Amino acid sequence: MSAKTIAAIFAGVAVAVAGVSVAAAAPMHEKTVQVGGAPMYPSKNIIQNAVNSKDHTTLVAAVKAAGLVDTLSGPGPFTVFAPTNAAFAKLPAGTVDTLVKPENKATLTKILTYHVVAGRLSAADLMAQVKAGGGKAMIKTVQGEDLTVTTRNGSVILTDAKGGMSKVTIANVNQSNGVIHVVDTVLMP
Repeated sequence: MSAKTIAAIFAGVAVAVAGVSVAAAAPMHEKTVQVGGAPMYPSKNIIQNAVNSKDHTTLVAAVKAAGLVDTLSGPGPFTVFAPTNAAFAKLPAGTVDTLVKPENKATLTKILTYHVVAGRLSAADLMAQVKAGGGKAMIKTVQGEDLTVTTRNGSVILTDAKGGMSKVTIANVNQSNGVIHVVDTVLMP
């Protein structure tokens, strides 16, 4: 082997070791929530956490296809209602494959931003709005349309513009730039 090859191997090992030590240095004292088999760290942003959830690979791929990674990595704060892979699987066959095509970026962006609200709204905040609204609350999405929020058996329920309903299955997954609430159905504007 040449000296350059050996140097390249050592450089690669150094990067790999540095990567391991950075991962190992993740704050152990943070109160995390497990989502998709991975801890969600409050000190990390929405994208940094979401990419580690095995239950949100479809959402992450869609966010990338829509060009929303930088936005959801930004300062926010954002409240994100994050559909699981199983939620996307409820859509008619072929829907996701069609939406992630470059020619459908505008439609995909509209759907994804319909799952985002400006500000940090905890489940308690949402429930308080429902109580103050006499059983329901309207929240404006980043996409521009409203979601209707109600509660049922202590759970937050979202109703979309088409009458579809989605339940928050994991609430209050805090992020450095907002909060994620995992939902069981994709919401449609």
